[in-house]
Amino acid sequence: MAAQQAELDTVVIGAGVVGLAIARHLAMAGQTVAVLEQEPAPGQHTSSRNSEIIHAGFYYPTNSHKASLCVRGKQLLYDYCGERHIPHRQCGKLLLAHKEQDITRLSRLMAQGKSNGVHDLELWDQDMLRRSEPQLSGCGALLSPSTGIVDAHGLLQALETDLLNAAGLLVCHSTVNRAGYNEGVFEVHYQDEDGAHTLHCEQLINAAGLFASQLAARLPGADNALIPATRFAKGNYYNLHGQPPSDRLIYPLPDQHGLGIHLTLDLQGLARFGPDVDWVDDIDYRANPERHALFVEAVQRYWPALDPRRLTPAWAGIRPKACRGDQPLNDFVLLGPEDLHVPGLVQLFGIESPGLTACLALAERVALMLARNASPDSEARPLH
Repeated sequence: MAAQQAELDTVVIGAGVVGLAIARHLAMAGQTVAVLEQEPAPGQHTSSRNSEIIHAGFYYPTNSHKASLCVRGKQLLYDYCGERHIPHRQCGKLLLAHKEQDITRLSRLMAQGKSNGVHDLELWDQDMLRRSEPQLSGCGALLSPSTGIVDAHGLLQALETDLLNAAGLLVCHSTVNRAGYNEGVFEVHYQDEDGAHTLHCEQLINAAGLFASQLAARLPGADNALIPATRFAKGNYYNLHGQPPSDRLIYPLPDQHGLGIHLTLDLQGLARFGPDVDWVDDIDYRANPERHALFVEAVQRYWPALDPRRLTPAWAGIRPKACRGDQPLNDFVLLGPEDLHVPGLVQLFGIESPGLTACLALAERVALMLARNASPDSEARPLH
């Protein structure tokens, strides 16, 4: 029996910032694109429940996906925010050292940043820190001037508008049940409020975030050993009532599974602290009030004058951590047609921080993966 003809070039599953950025990029390059999203609106999970930071790119190992896509994505995102008038601010960030041996870690991060292409980092001694940030405690700091903040909701809206203006489709309330592949065409079965439907496309992209590993089990190539599991790392946030100690972002040194409980600001100047790391099995976005003592202890290490009564539980986010067995991986997992042995199929796993910063660069990368699969000599068009 002949294969069904495709009515679309591409179906993207998941309308977070990464899924929308990919769909926008492909639609603006002339493809027919539909995005399927199970929630009532885009960006209801990781994309809208984070610190809204534009990261500089100095934490990550050189040549990792996180390093290259963060550094490239940072510039793309600042440019895009300027072009589309998305609220953002390049406020800078300080990473604090508390012990003399921490200075060595800061120096290593500075060297790591230079290796990644981040050349504006400054190492401060204790006197410089005291003069610039008298409320903070530390024996030194690393300044990242190019770190900033962005309105994640404004970014989501701009990406969606661009997608729709390029004749792309966004279909919410739509849960993908399964997909098959036959002679170059994917058959995507999904359910919405009106019942069951089927789309046929030549390219299929799994950008389902927290649900990417679950979805992969229902897609072609499900038995591929490269597909990781996903664990949920819940991060609580606490609001600060009153003035923050700095108009910069303030971070401790990173720990094994995150960047530490840090001070982040919104575009109105209000402050919150978080996230911590709490491994969970279910999605629950209520902040845990029992973490209050942990937050106070963490914050008072670098802001000793904090009155604990000024911290109150706010909300939580959940990061998708790609894992092999019980071991979390430290990088994005990007699997393309050559990895999955299915032409036209791309799957993304573990897109946590700095995924927001990297979203436009991830769109470029996915387009390139698909273009290479379609023709070894083709190049992805660098839209932003």
